[in-house]
Amino acid sequence: MTQNTINSKSQDDREEKFSIRNLIFPFSVALVVLFSLAPILWQFLTSVKTNDAIVALPNVYFPSPNQLTLSHYTELFERRPFFSYMLNSAFVSLTSTILCLTLGSPAAYALARLRIKGENVILAIVLVITLFPYILLFLGLLELVKATGLGNNFLALIIPYTAINLPLTILVMRSFFQQLPRDLEDSARVDGYNTVQMLQKIVLPMTLPALATTGILTFIFAWNEFIFALTFITLEDLKTIPVAAAQIGGSSVFEIPYGTIAAATVLGTFPLVVLVLFFQKKIVQGLTAGAVKG
Repeated sequence: MTQNTINSKSQDDREEKFSIRNLIFPFSVALVVLFSLAPILWQFLTSVKTNDAIVALPNVYFPSPNQLTLSHYTELFERRPFFSYMLNSAFVSLTSTILCLTLGSPAAYALARLRIKGENVILAIVLVITLFPYILLFLGLLELVKATGLGNNFLALIIPYTAINLPLTILVMRSFFQQLPRDLEDSARVDGYNTVQMLQKIVLPMTLPALATTGILTFIFAWNEFIFALTFITLEDLKTIPVAAAQIGGSSVFEIPYGTIAAATVLGTFPLVVLVLFFQKKIVQGLTAGAVKG
């Protein structure tokens, strides 16, 4: 009888521990998700609340139907060329991303497959440039922009963005190229493929996760970059979304249009969210596979 009691207690203890563990895990996940999404949710709610609800005390966390409005979004397009800002950001980001992938992929393939003298030195330099804070390049780039007359030109943004993200592209793509079996390339050469054809038709299609990962990282950096875009571009028609959102003002010096600013940030973030969700599987594959072997 005593042995049965002991067994029963130990079984109850195991069930209690198992149930507590099952309870703590989803609760922890919910807390992390809430902590991550709460600022985004607050920004979105601010963008659809009326001005009275935004400045109300105590704070209106969840507005009622009569406190909702879309006037902040319509104001962005009625009073400002916000659609042009989005096109400017898209053009700069896409161009720099394409250049990074176009220039970085062949360079990464060469470092992964060819025996180059001083390869370790080149990789060390690429790694150092990747870790180098790009903001320290600001003054030097400013002098170059002045000397070359690239002010108020998209090239003043595209060239630095490409140069800053190119080392990361090379490192990630090189890691993927090293994981590909050489037998595929040997077979392609036997079939008469040259290096360019082999890259286009065999190697690059197999590295789509890496291309998607590096491309999205480059795109996000170019889309969100603020300091260079603020300094090198001063014409209203050429401004990008981060600069345009930061410079939104009210009808007077003392007015801060919180709702309009929140609407601008929501619209500026929405394309990135759609892009990441669309390439979600490729990004996960790229990050996990790239971390296996470097």
